[in-house]
Amino acid sequence: MHGYGPTPQQQTTSRPSSGTLTTVRVILVTVTVLSCGLLGWVAMLRLAFVTRKPRDWVLLAVVIVLNAALFAFIMGTPDDPDDMSDAAALLMMVWIIGLLAGVITYYLYTEIRHYSSLGSPAPYPAPGHPAPLPYQQPPVHHQHPGPGPQQSRHQGPQPNPYTAPTPPPTPAPAPRRLDQVRAELDELSDYLRKENNGNREGEGR
Repeated sequence: MHGYGPTPQQQTTSRPSSGTLTTVRVILVTVTVLSCGLLGWVAMLRLAFVTRKPRDWVLLAVVIVLNAALFAFIMGTPDDPDDMSDAAALLMMVWIIGLLAGVITYYLYTEIRHYSSLGSPAPYPAPGHPAPLPYQQPPVHHQHPGPGPQQSRHQGPQPNPYTAPTPPPTPAPAPRRLDQVRAELDELSDYLRKENNGNREGEGR
């Protein structure tokens, strides 16, 4: 049971490139054909190392025995082909063709099937297994220290720059100014009265 986190990926067996596999197969098949099946055990030996199955190791031993027997049979035949009987020639031909066909067919079929089962690692995750998300570091919030008790104590309310300044109210005139004006008006009225009285007395004389 897996908890949260990326799903562990299964390790896949390394698979050679297609060009490398094709080159190796061509070389082994050519060697087997040119040797008339006597070196067919080389292809079977590679197959046993690749698959690592007991069946392929057993077939390798069988091919080695057949190759040794075929080599002994060829060495036992007369040097002059005319002296060889028809039965011996037919047996040797069937032996060589059967060994070639069996080794080449089994080798190619089994190796191709083996590497096809391995396949290549898929670039995308299999269905049912979501791709692991990359680790993301949580964002760091920088907190600015607020004003301390001493700073808030000295700082008053900040004026609003968008409000128009209001003119200061005009102070009302002092009462002394009114009294002075009244006194001047009284003096002016008294002066005018005196002038009028003087003019009247001059006319009466």
